[in-house]
Amino acid sequence: MDTEPLRIAVVLFEGFELLDVFGPVQLFQAVPDVTVVFAGPTSEPVASSQGVEVVPTMPYGQIEPTDVLLVPGGKGTRKLVEDESFLSWLRGVGAQAPVVASVCTGSAVLAAAGLLEGYTATSNKRAYSWAMSFGGDVSWRPEARWVHDRNRWTSSGVAAGMDMTVALIAHLVSDSAAIDAANFAEYDAHRDSEWDPFARLNGLVS
Repeated sequence: MDTEPLRIAVVLFEGFELLDVFGPVQLFQAVPDVTVVFAGPTSEPVASSQGVEVVPTMPYGQIEPTDVLLVPGGKGTRKLVEDESFLSWLRGVGAQAPVVASVCTGSAVLAAAGLLEGYTATSNKRAYSWAMSFGGDVSWRPEARWVHDRNRWTSSGVAAGMDMTVALIAHLVSDSAAIDAANFAEYDAHRDSEWDPFARLNGLVS
């Protein structure tokens, strides 16, 4: 990495999934020279789907240039995909970020914002049919733990975001840093992006 810290910006919204955010954050913050910030609708606490509230680092309008923009999933994504003001903001910020990533149904939000046009992506397998209804030119993959297509990273549901994050750390920093982060969290990560028993469990593949 460069001498400058790697900056990860996490997008918060009402009804985000807690593990979608803090699974990846736990791993990112175990890596030296990585800074994680949280952008919210305002500076006020944002409630997760589980009821836990998180205080953003800054409101959306004050977000600074970031190396990785991470959009989680959760019940709140059902409203976000119809929120043109939010989607316009996300489109602008995402167009500037070197890496755009999502966990779970966060990929539906990226698709609704036009940030997955021409890319391959995946999403939560329980909400897969809903997620793939967004975007005009997205190649949705039903069977994948996560998908890395150029500067877009999308994962399957909830805990899959941690596996994607381990792979993303390996890609951006080093494999040893990814292994160290997983070991620090005592997390046994799936390193194969093709490992996806939940696609079959949810009837997406035979």
